[in-house]
Amino acid sequence: MNIKELTKAEEQIMQILWTLKEAIVKDIIEQMPDPKPAYNTVSTVVRVLEGKGYIDHKAYGNSHVYFPLVTDDQYKKFTFDKMMKNYFSNSYQSLVSFIVDEKKISVKELDELSSLIDNLKNKN
Repeated sequence: MNIKELTKAEEQIMQILWTLKEAIVKDIIEQMPDPKPAYNTVSTVVRVLEGKGYIDHKAYGNSHVYFPLVTDDQYKKFTFDKMMKNYFSNSYQSLVSFIVDEKKISVKELDELSSLIDNLKNKN
């Protein structure tokens, strides 16, 4: 499947569906913060997500139960790859440097990252 970027509203609904595993529109709205959007607004976004291939549904009479087709891990990978390409020129060194500078990572946390890297190297 060709994953496409989601709008903020689409991503919010996907986050809810990834948590709930399956839901009707009413269930999705209940999980949203106040002020809650209109039923028709959420229903429209759900249909857009279905058209994009992110979700599908099972019909039970007049009710549709929606469920994700794209996992949260698949979308995380897509967004991470996009961020790496667009903001860090696919350089992990640039990414780590940014994180260290921006998030003020402690020496202890850097040592933990270094240990993690060593463990990964030993597995390969």
